[in-house]
Amino acid sequence: MAGVTDWAFRTVCARLGAGLTVTEMVSSRALVYRDRKSAALLRRNEGSVMGAQIFGSDPAIMAEAAALAVEISGCDFLDINMGCPMTKVVRNGDGAALMQNVPLAARIVEAVAKAVSVPVTVKCRLGWDRGNLCVVELAQAVAGAGAQAIAVHGRTRAMLYSGVADWDTIRQVKQAVANGDIFSGEAAVQCQKRSAADFLMLGRGVFGDPWLFQEVNAALEGRPIPPRPPLAARMDTALEQLHLARQDKGEHIACLEARKHFAWYLRGVAYSGYYKERISHIATMAEAEAIAAGIKRDLK
Repeated sequence: MAGVTDWAFRTVCARLGAGLTVTEMVSSRALVYRDRKSAALLRRNEGSVMGAQIFGSDPAIMAEAAALAVEISGCDFLDINMGCPMTKVVRNGDGAALMQNVPLAARIVEAVAKAVSVPVTVKCRLGWDRGNLCVVELAQAVAGAGAQAIAVHGRTRAMLYSGVADWDTIRQVKQAVANGDIFSGEAAVQCQKRSAADFLMLGRGVFGDPWLFQEVNAALEGRPIPPRPPLAARMDTALEQLHLARQDKGEHIACLEARKHFAWYLRGVAYSGYYKERISHIATMAEAEAIAAGIKRDLK
């Protein structure tokens, strides 16, 4: 969720029903080297249980970074990313690369758990590829090393974000969090039944649709699914997120990042091509507000 789950978006998601939110992943080395931009990613949002997520592959550096992350963010738990599949991450032995070295993964968890006073959790995948599904072994190892929960993205590193998430394999990892292909309340119910997970983690499904949390909560509780707000109200939320981002990062950066977020809020909206093109050039708050006004006037 790098580049997506910033403070502004987490704040919106928490307001709309996310019971637990996690920061973008932050480099352990960058934290230890006192990189200001990395530390800024750890700003705490209110309204939910909040976790700070770090990544790396050196136990000592991870332990030091974990303590810094907790101090900076005031987080409720510390999450270790062992699932990022991106080449620039795994080529350094970080992220999903740790699924190829379960003993090292366990040593990292043990070092981090000793360094912080908050619960430690792990996010991972099923394994490196279909021929190396090590998630059960990894879960057992990190749980023994001190992890309190493990979030399982039901794909291998080789799959990246393609194919279909494997909820049946997740079922083998009891006391896990299920992740993958939850884009509706119905999918959440099916995932919970097939995986027997203790709770569910939503990812790409909430891009531009933070109301998905309300739908999933209702479906899991057997309540009627609440309708999505009309487009005008959704644009108000998009603007709210942008204003929060400006407060956090300044107008220039907030507007650059708003280009993707605003486009996500228009996903599936008929005849929105003209406005998506304008969105791709947003540079100021005034432009964003003018575009939102046009969308509310012209589209349904």
